[in-house]
Amino acid sequence: MRTVTFPLLAVLGLCGVNTARAADLDYDYLRGADYDPVPAPVVDWSGVYLGGHGGYTSGGLAQRDAMQSTLANYFSYRDIENEFSVSKFLSLPGTRTHGASFGAFAGFNVQFDDIVLGIEADYTHTNQNSWSTNSISRIMTTSGGNSETVNLSGTSNTRIDDYGSIRARAGYAFGNLLPYVTAGAAIGQVTINDTVAVQNYGYSATTYAANQALTTGLPAAVYNHGYASFNPNFPLNRSTPAGQGIQTIPYAPTTLTANARTKTIGGVALGFGLEYAITPNILVRGEYQYVQFQDFNGHKAELNTVRGGAAVKF
Repeated sequence: MRTVTFPLLAVLGLCGVNTARAADLDYDYLRGADYDPVPAPVVDWSGVYLGGHGGYTSGGLAQRDAMQSTLANYFSYRDIENEFSVSKFLSLPGTRTHGASFGAFAGFNVQFDDIVLGIEADYTHTNQNSWSTNSISRIMTTSGGNSETVNLSGTSNTRIDDYGSIRARAGYAFGNLLPYVTAGAAIGQVTINDTVAVQNYGYSATTYAANQALTTGLPAAVYNHGYASFNPNFPLNRSTPAGQGIQTIPYAPTTLTANARTKTIGGVALGFGLEYAITPNILVRGEYQYVQFQDFNGHKAELNTVRGGAAVKF
């Protein structure tokens, strides 16, 4: 009996010792070290920022009434202006322009929870240069019995090279992402050069008709104006047949300068964009901007710009 008891006690003792040692083991080395995860940087959109942008600008330029005031002065106190408003005859078609644009911007943001409010100013250089031409001819008979011919031909050049804006900005932050809208005032510099050629000549159609109806007596003098040479028997332009005397030929057109100036114009600027913070201090963006300028000397202009940019926030 003693022979069995001692070996059994020895085995039980060894197991107890091993169990105690196992209970004292630290198994952390099996799980690896406990490290706190590095938190993602929190973007604070508040502060001053400065950057540059580049993109594409298309313009819609209209010069429909560019010649109207000049023609109204030219034909003032004339029966054809009072009766037919000839100064409104010539209307130039609108044009589309397009080209690269680039510039700089700066602004300041204040963040309230996830709402970001700010103000931003930008400058853009581009080359929006348009040409538009048109001509029209009309023959009319006045209430006084005069047959009047009016030929008008106009050319308009409009160029916008530089413009800028100052806008309020509002956005909603989704961590590193900031969608936003903008609205404010725009200012630009425009150069216009408008010219119009005017030719107007006429004669008394009443007197001419009476002379043609004569069977006896002498014809009366036919009133006329605007002719280099005039044949009262053939008053239409170059209507004299061979052997019938001088040709009826009007004077060459008179060229007038309607507008030739460089001026500053104002307007409104609207837009929206998406900004992303690569780091708390490095920002990139994509943006669309619409600018509508006030009417100037019979002209209208609007600009559409799509651009990308990058900025440093301080």
